[in-house]
Amino acid sequence: MCGIFGVVFRPDAGIAPEFARSVVERLYKFSETRGKEAAGLAIHDGRSIQLLKEARAASVFIETERYREVFEGALAHWSNGASECGASAGGARNALAMIGHSRLVTNGFQSSADNNQPVWANGVVGIHNGIIVNDAELWRRHPELQRKSEVDTEVLVNLLRLHFDATHDAAEATRLAFEEIRGAASIAMFMDDLESLLLATNTGSLFRLTNDANTFLAFASERFILQKLATSSDFERHFGKVRIAQVRAGTGVLVGLKDLAQSEFRAIGPKDGEQKLGAAGAPAPKHLQIVDHTRRARNLRRCKQCILPETYPFMDFDEKGVCRYCRNWRRIAVKGPQKLAELVEPYRSKDGSPDVIVAFSGGRDSSYGLHYVKTQLGMNPVAFTYDWGFVTDLARRNQARICGKLGVEHILRSADITTKRRYVRKNVEAWLERPELGMVTLFTAGDKEFYSHARQLRKETGIKLVIFSTGNMIEDTPYKTGLCGIREGDHGMTLTGLPLKNELHLLCYYAWNYLKNPRYLNESLFDTFNAYYQTFVVKDDFLYLFHYLDWREEEIVGTIRREYDWEVATDTTSTWRIGDGTAAFYNYIYDTIAGFTEDEVMLSNMIREGHLTRDQALAKSEEYRAPRMPSIREYAQIAGFNCEEALAVINAAPKLY
Repeated sequence: MCGIFGVVFRPDAGIAPEFARSVVERLYKFSETRGKEAAGLAIHDGRSIQLLKEARAASVFIETERYREVFEGALAHWSNGASECGASAGGARNALAMIGHSRLVTNGFQSSADNNQPVWANGVVGIHNGIIVNDAELWRRHPELQRKSEVDTEVLVNLLRLHFDATHDAAEATRLAFEEIRGAASIAMFMDDLESLLLATNTGSLFRLTNDANTFLAFASERFILQKLATSSDFERHFGKVRIAQVRAGTGVLVGLKDLAQSEFRAIGPKDGEQKLGAAGAPAPKHLQIVDHTRRARNLRRCKQCILPETYPFMDFDEKGVCRYCRNWRRIAVKGPQKLAELVEPYRSKDGSPDVIVAFSGGRDSSYGLHYVKTQLGMNPVAFTYDWGFVTDLARRNQARICGKLGVEHILRSADITTKRRYVRKNVEAWLERPELGMVTLFTAGDKEFYSHARQLRKETGIKLVIFSTGNMIEDTPYKTGLCGIREGDHGMTLTGLPLKNELHLLCYYAWNYLKNPRYLNESLFDTFNAYYQTFVVKDDFLYLFHYLDWREEEIVGTIRREYDWEVATDTTSTWRIGDGTAAFYNYIYDTIAGFTEDEVMLSNMIREGHLTRDQALAKSEEYRAPRMPSIREYAQIAGFNCEEALAVINAAPKLY
């Protein structure tokens, strides 16, 4: 089971900040024996509750810059005696209170920050040791509660808030919450409107340490942890005589954050008679701000016109806060459907035989493209798919839906999938050895062979016209070359249109990174070089549908959903890239390290073209950027690398923010 622990230092504890810091660090290290998969911190200094959690061992977590930043800020405020929230009526300052967690994974992958602790929701921040076995039932019983993670602790945090709002009594709220749960729970909680630390347990796996002067309190999951703390260097000299007591099974304690007054209460069973909790259980005069530093990228400076952040390649803002990409944007001018009809007319067959090859991934654009070519242009297409090992089952089902209803022949070309997946695994593992954002595109190099297969299929069938539904500027992603140091983002609406000087720059960039990281020099090297050759060297004479048609998301998705019952993903509300097995993984990398995903680039382009307002785009961005953990796990399983180890490296990698 996990380790939960924490401390409360009274304002007049008379200890130096350095020693206070060392006490907390000792608790992290002593509690690490109970779980090493993740660690977290919530620290209450009277003005706010600061929150941070990461998927790494506690002993590593406390050495990180982000931990130091959060902890030192609260410590400085406490030691200096300043208080932005003001003094109480009695003139007393708040104590410094901290709760910590060292996680042994049970429910939910630790690589998703939402699954790690402390967990917070609706103004309650809490840590929990144990397993709530009826959490699914509780979510069903309380549809008014919003679930954001897989971890069982989240339902307990929500229940505490629900019952506290109804009773305005922390002890009664705890009793009602424990009455609903089944399983084991030892908890420590802060509320933004309660000037108390709440401790409670239904197993007795919770112990507290106090000193005679009542200037200090610590708690932990085991008596032994507190004994180690009490006998550690200089502890007795600073705090004097201490005593350790168990928080008995079925009981709770409210610890006042001004004077460390403790009120015990019954957490299980009938409500205590006429017991009054006094100040320890009384609501605070106002709500405190809860600041979650775990997802600090969300607070990046963004363009005032679009939603691109300051970490986007070559970003700058003018005096009005508008980014260079908005300032330089040229409205998309397509050639028009009439021009498209004129262009394809010479290729039209007279006898109904196939007259066009349509590249078909099963994604939204290619699905609409096949629909348009067949029903609007009135041509006789052959659909072509290149399966390189990471086409999802979802995409295959959508391919079957559309080809079946349209009566279109579907030609499939398959790679040596086992080999392709092995190449991806080796390049992912090489990248994890030395994370470099510009090299992420190496993971998808294997799919560029579809250009070659399209050319070969043209020879085999004698069909001269090949149509791609890629290449629209709304879905343009120039940041991928920007992360390689290429400033110019306009590549003619297709990757193959990159200017020669930029192609050479890209080649040099890859060569330099191969030298810096010899693990890239593996058996995938020829496959990667072939991808470069097929993309940038061989002449591109394909027709791109959205160079002629306006790209409208509502029309595209609405048509294929309505006409073909086109299937959407269950782990995202976005409809882009859901047939691509790699997208969830590389977007997790971009979001974690750079603070943006390709969805935000698309949404920014939609703002510039007048398809969305900025507020609408921001709302969609928040929906889309949630990590697609089921898809990420499936990708790792298919490619053959350890998902949790990979995500731990990504989470720990240096950030651009």
